[in-house]
Amino acid sequence: MKYQASCHCGQNAFTFEGEVSDVLACNCSMCQRRGSLLWFTPRENLQLQTPESNSSAYTFHKHVIQHRFCPHCGIHLYGLGTNPQGTAIAAINMRCVEGIDLDTIPVKHFDGRSV
Repeated sequence: MKYQASCHCGQNAFTFEGEVSDVLACNCSMCQRRGSLLWFTPRENLQLQTPESNSSAYTFHKHVIQHRFCPHCGIHLYGLGTNPQGTAIAAINMRCVEGIDLDTIPVKHFDGRSV
């Protein structure tokens, strides 16, 4: 299935394809504060509809994940990193996706504070 997503102000938009069967809620210091629900996909499934320069990046802790957000409205869009096998991945904030009912998607909890 193909999904459309954007920040609140519309300065950043992207599409992605895949089958969203569940989302992840992490309790690390970043995710806990922003309240995102994440879905992971290979990076090539994420297609930017606006220039990457419209977003900003933030890194913390080990500085291995690029947390992309809109500098205008502040919405976290997605994170970019690599999985343990070395594959480039995107962690999409499903709260930015249009036309999706998050109440129907199971949430898995991840103890990111322990990492």
